[in-house]
Amino acid sequence: MDQVHRVAADGTGHGPAVAPLPVAAHRRRVRLPDRVEWPTVWVALCVYLPMAAALGVVSAGWIPWWTATPVLAWCAAWQASLQHEVIHGHPTPWARVNRLIAGPPLLGFVPFDRYRDSHLAHHIDERLTDPLDDPESWYVTAARWQRAGRVERVLRLAMNSLAGRVVLGPLWVAALSLVTDGRDLLAGRRLFALAGHAAQLAAMVACLSVVGIPLWGYALLVAWPATGLMLVRSFAEHRPDPIPAQRSVIVEAGGAFDLLFLSNNLHALHHERPGLPWYLLRRVFRDGRGGILARNGGYSFDSYAKMAGRYLFTPRDHPIHPRCR
Repeated sequence: MDQVHRVAADGTGHGPAVAPLPVAAHRRRVRLPDRVEWPTVWVALCVYLPMAAALGVVSAGWIPWWTATPVLAWCAAWQASLQHEVIHGHPTPWARVNRLIAGPPLLGFVPFDRYRDSHLAHHIDERLTDPLDDPESWYVTAARWQRAGRVERVLRLAMNSLAGRVVLGPLWVAALSLVTDGRDLLAGRRLFALAGHAAQLAAMVACLSVVGIPLWGYALLVAWPATGLMLVRSFAEHRPDPIPAQRSVIVEAGGAFDLLFLSNNLHALHHERPGLPWYLLRRVFRDGRGGILARNGGYSFDSYAKMAGRYLFTPRDHPIHPRCR
């Protein structure tokens, strides 16, 4: 989930406290489909029904709670991809129905409304990766780096490797989100959205209690690995290239990852056509592969395995944005 949220607009994290353009302007850019997009509805069923079944068998005492966590983690990560589709206007012509399909915050910490607003603000290619203007940038300014303590610098460098991003990134995301929510609460911002998020979290905690899954178990064995899975996708999806069209990656992964990420691994194409539903991305990419790779400067990986082979323990870049060095 590319959905980390910056605490301040100086590169202190990933995601903004304040969107670079008015939120309403970004929402107006989203077009709802003329008809129901049934492949996405089926994905929603494939997310929520297995999760409900897993919770049901745990509640019945048929299996220990921890044996259900792989299914729950996969479904929680898949839901994050589903929420991304909803943010871009899918899968029905009715915004309120789409919001219901997006569901509760299964990852736990990022309010959907903040994710939506920051992600739509992120879709300005001229600002991609900029630590001040891109709500989803992991880069920082040189001034922010100078102010950072030793621990923060070590963490940022570690998270620029794939292993560090997957293992440490979920904790970083959760901590920044909590700080952002706390500051919004104290400043009187987003109070309605925060109240709704808190109510959904309370309902989730109550459900886990009834089923018999401890909160620490859900956090450790579901939310953490699910967020780590989503951070695999976002790890190298953008680079700070001088040419905006060449900042987004193509990862030609198929199979499970392509389905989990709802083809958002074809990220350069998604940025070219953000309103295209996920199930058409693969076909459009196949038909126009040469042109798409030419336009994005050939920034691509054959698979996530190839990406891991290059960056598993090796930082892909320095945290300071090149423009700021």
